[in-house]
Amino acid sequence: MGQKRGTRMKVQDREPAGYQEQETNAQTGGSRASDISASYAQQGFLSGLPVLDALELQAAREAFGKLEREFGKEYTQYSLHNVHLQYDWVMALAKHPKVLEPVSTILGPDVILLDSRFICKYPVGATSNGQVGNDITTSAKQNSALDNEEGNYGKAHAGQQDKSGLPFVAWHQDMRYWGLAGGPVLSVWLALDDSLEENGALQVIPGSHCSGILPHQPSPHSGNMLSVNQEIPEELVKIDEAVLCPLLAGQMSVHDGLLIHGSDPNTSGRRRCGFVIRFVPTCAYPIQDPDRPRSFNATVLVCGTDKFRNFPNNTQEL
Repeated sequence: MGQKRGTRMKVQDREPAGYQEQETNAQTGGSRASDISASYAQQGFLSGLPVLDALELQAAREAFGKLEREFGKEYTQYSLHNVHLQYDWVMALAKHPKVLEPVSTILGPDVILLDSRFICKYPVGATSNGQVGNDITTSAKQNSALDNEEGNYGKAHAGQQDKSGLPFVAWHQDMRYWGLAGGPVLSVWLALDDSLEENGALQVIPGSHCSGILPHQPSPHSGNMLSVNQEIPEELVKIDEAVLCPLLAGQMSVHDGLLIHGSDPNTSGRRRCGFVIRFVPTCAYPIQDPDRPRSFNATVLVCGTDKFRNFPNNTQEL
């Protein structure tokens, strides 16, 4: 992920609270929501949350495949931005009940969809030639990898050996790039493909969201997918505490806008595609910050009511 490539990261000694614990408590009604909130408040993320069933996943993948063929993989790698306003199926993903349930549990009943983007890490050379190996992996081996003693978490690495130009995401915080105040930003990664260690799954530093916004600097590593090519200085990242957040296609993770996270290059033969959705409570508002210039022209009210009206372009979509 941009720092200390090739160095092994240790998994936390304690098991991070994740979906499996929440699933166990689902039968107890309100305690499930409190468990989600408590785990998220402590760790800054949740992972392995099931969203799409087999038919929904197949339909979403087929629809995305049409966009790949229409626009080309160079474009679909990162440039399908806020297309929830153009395609009903994308809006349906963003407003899926199993997406909004944990989001509203964490942010409260009044929630705005702030921004969305498809992000794809293609195998080397796949953006310019050939078919992408993007088959869903559901073998016993892969399921076992996701269902180990670490719950839905796995061992993380500081990065593959430096391979010039391979797309990766440096350690960063989402809020560094969002001109917002008054409320948190919550990011969802909804996996259309399996997101595993070998194809560059999300890595996070649990609890790092409690440190506030950290300094970011230009990254010296080529291939950083962050549009401003920044990273948090290595000495400020507790790399030995990082954990991997593998997902099977149809699952999602959520993380706080202040959580330090990143991902390694895709060194597999398979695509890693995900739908990233940002949500904020309606009390959040845009600020004028020259270091974080942002326009929010694709916001949608997805839960509750908006008594604040802080986003003039907010679309009433309930």
